Amino acid sequence: MLSCKLIYLISLLGLTQATNTFESLKSVPRGWTQVKAATGEENIKLRLSLKQQNLNTFYDKLLEVSTPDHPQYGNHYSGHELRSLLQPTEEASDAAISWLQDNNITAINHEGEYILLSTTVAKANALLGTTFNWYTNPDTSKPILRTLSYTVPEAIAPHINFVQPTTRFSSLEPRYTSSQIKYQTDMSPAKWAATQVNASCANMVTPTCLLDLYNVHYKADPNNGNTVGYASFLEEYARNADTIQFEQALAPYAMNQSFKVVQFNGGLNDQNSANDSGEANLDNQYIIGISSPTPVTEFSVGGRGPFVPDGDQPDPAATSQNEPYLDFLVSLMALPNEQIPNVISISYGENEQEIPPTYAMQVCNMFAQLGARGKTVIFASGDSGVGDFCLANDGSNRTTFNAQFPSSCPYVTSVGGTASVAPEKAVFFSSGGFSDVWARPAYQDAAVTAYLSKIGDKNKGLFNASGRAFPDVSAQSNNFAVVDKGVLGFSRGTSAAAPVFAGVVAMLNSARVSQGMPTMGFMNPWLYSNGTSAMNDVTTGASTGCNGLTRFNARPNGSPIVPGASWNATDGWDPVSGIGTPDFGKMLASTSPGVPNTGGVRKRSHGVWSRGR
Repeated sequence: MLSCKLIYLISLLGLTQATNTFESLKSVPRGWTQVKAATGEENIKLRLSLKQQNLNTFYDKLLEVSTPDHPQYGNHYSGHELRSLLQPTEEASDAAISWLQDNNITAINHEGEYILLSTTVAKANALLGTTFNWYTNPDTSKPILRTLSYTVPEAIAPHINFVQPTTRFSSLEPRYTSSQIKYQTDMSPAKWAATQVNASCANMVTPTCLLDLYNVHYKADPNNGNTVGYASFLEEYARNADTIQFEQALAPYAMNQSFKVVQFNGGLNDQNSANDSGEANLDNQYIIGISSPTPVTEFSVGGRGPFVPDGDQPDPAATSQNEPYLDFLVSLMALPNEQIPNVISISYGENEQEIPPTYAMQVCNMFAQLGARGKTVIFASGDSGVGDFCLANDGSNRTTFNAQFPSSCPYVTSVGGTASVAPEKAVFFSSGGFSDVWARPAYQDAAVTAYLSKIGDKNKGLFNASGRAFPDVSAQSNNFAVVDKGVLGFSRGTSAAAPVFAGVVAMLNSARVSQGMPTMGFMNPWLYSNGTSAMNDVTTGASTGCNGLTRFNARPNGSPIVPGASWNATDGWDPVSGIGTPDFGKMLASTSPGVPNTGGVRKRSHGVWSRGR
């Protein structure tokens, strides 16, 4: 008697002949040109993503361990437990591998929900019912091998998310950091020592003024196992020498604290690189400055992610690089919980519509898995306000605001930007809005519904009112003092806000871990419930955009113009400042009752900041 498994595989033989287009582009993406056909003998490597099982059960379990009043709150999962729950079915794996082998593809590496394959262009063309060609962009140094569409058999389609890189046009050219250098001045060692810090954050933002502004005076335990980290993409590396100078000048209480570097996917740690290092230094210096002496890890990630050009970034080679989130997450998720920092800050993002939905949903799912494992994932919301290039790239020519990914993923905490003090004000560039991919999650429904009722018909038709709303919170994002390549500069952007908020959460985790309590993990359900009263509500300022100009340098970009396009800060949640900026003392009282907010950096007295004893 034939086994059920064998019968199933035999049944595939008839079905695999019927194919349907699985993914496609309407035309060659803007900025790219087909230069030549690929020869059949050329080599190609592809990644096939298998669909996971029990996703609905997983999301329910995530909310259980992340919702403060649930009996399972804080009972986080191990990586092994999640892999056992989510692993693709044997049916899916067998079907995909049989399909590959039936097409004479034998160089296969099956890793969980991914199958990596190496083959020739001729075999890939036959497998996917397509024709790979070489494409180039005027600013690229090398052509790339891509196709405009591909097919998969009807029997295989239900089992996979995507096969890539196929229709994804990407580039390995570097881009500038999202933090914007406003002013630089060289400083000798003597000048470093004499640097004056404005305690109010009004003129120059430093770690010490942020600690005061956000009421952070707790002393973390560097030996309790709590850690915080950040990701560095696009060949950026934090510099040890810059960290030392920064600590000497602007964070003397953190003197001699270094950071660990973990390299993924060919990422480097080039301390003499000629590439931009402003983003990596900004992340590193402010995470150390806020959370010291909590151990800090930089993840240096090589490679680039897939990209679909739009009007905001029409030239993938020159101006458009997607960060390799998936490569980063595959490596990170393979680690045991104790080797993954409890807070991970990422200061990169792009327009949601540029990201292939299948790719975006897979990445978002992995951020959710980190949350279920007790890790808080924090993203800068973006620096485009309501949007820079406000035109849909789906062929409809609709004028629309731009959501930002990964901030639009419901399972990350998105951080918008503020400036000024007494009161803090939302900044014009702070990205926010509503996702076109994910529906609004229940945890923020009350807060967002209240906001929508206030604005009435404002911006009607320009955003998805039922989508996931972001940012969730905000923090200072202007005039940050940063040391880069030995020079003191001033940076701005939500790239600055994200590491600040990450540092605050790291301090919360330190207190909780020292008390034998679980880490915050996916914290959005807490933020929109117990956490709301622990935030400083930002009610002034607004974000802008859709004015036909690029952000910061104000160059014409051909965008449709929406007169008066903006999101205003208001009482409660809003899509420019979220639910507000952190008050660590109140957050600590809510998450670790009875733990005093003392022992850390004290307020400045006569120009001197000190660490409490």
